[in-house]
Amino acid sequence: MGEQSDFASVSATVTEADTARALGSGDVDVLGTPRVLALAEAATVRAAAASLAPGQTSVGTHVELDHLAPSPIGATVRAEAQLVDRTARRLTFEVRLTQDGRPMATGRVTRAVVDRDRFGAAQASTDDRG
Repeated sequence: MGEQSDFASVSATVTEADTARALGSGDVDVLGTPRVLALAEAATVRAAAASLAPGQTSVGTHVELDHLAPSPIGATVRAEAQLVDRTARRLTFEVRLTQDGRPMATGRVTRAVVDRDRFGAAQASTDDRG
């Protein structure tokens, strides 16, 4: 995955709030899978920005994720996203998370390209219906 407009990364240090125990996804004090997913999605949001026109945003629609290794509190993890397929309304990314250069998660994330105002209006309409 090289540095280019369809690539982005984010890094984070694992805190107690990021653990499986704190997130309710397990009972161990290592980076929880929900946080792994959030980091992967954050990288895809950054990578998607280069593919969006003004007024557009993207929303996650499909995820495949393999959480391969634990990361303890205090570890720094890096999430990388590389755009691998683009259509008019869909962006697909390969994602990889590493700790000290070692793979700790891999997968694919698909994001739909939407009009930000129309999407927000549709959500407001749904909220009004209760």
